[in-house]
Amino acid sequence: MSTGHVFNFVATECLPDEEVKFNKWYNETHIPMLLSFPGLLSVVRYKLAESTTGQAKYLAVYEFKDQATLNAFENSAELAAAREEMAQTWKGNFNLKWRAPYESLKTWKK
Repeated sequence: MSTGHVFNFVATECLPDEEVKFNKWYNETHIPMLLSFPGLLSVVRYKLAESTTGQAKYLAVYEFKDQATLNAFENSAELAAAREEMAQTWKGNFNLKWRAPYESLKTWKK
């Protein structure tokens, strides 16, 4: 049974000598720009715990109320502005490895 929430997973890599700049930008510029979209509920970032061949080093999880809200986000002025700013700041110097939306089925908490 679905809880309705949709999570957009985004896996990224950057050049090793750009990591400090990348993380500062992602945390202080990119995420705040995206959070200006009212339907984006939360963002959690992860860093790969140990080197694993073939896996992206960074993962961001964006939480939306439902698929319709994620669809609206994909066409939003907030996302367009964030993408434009990202293109100007990075000029292709980091790699979006993959992204995919997942619908929440159930949450267990202890």
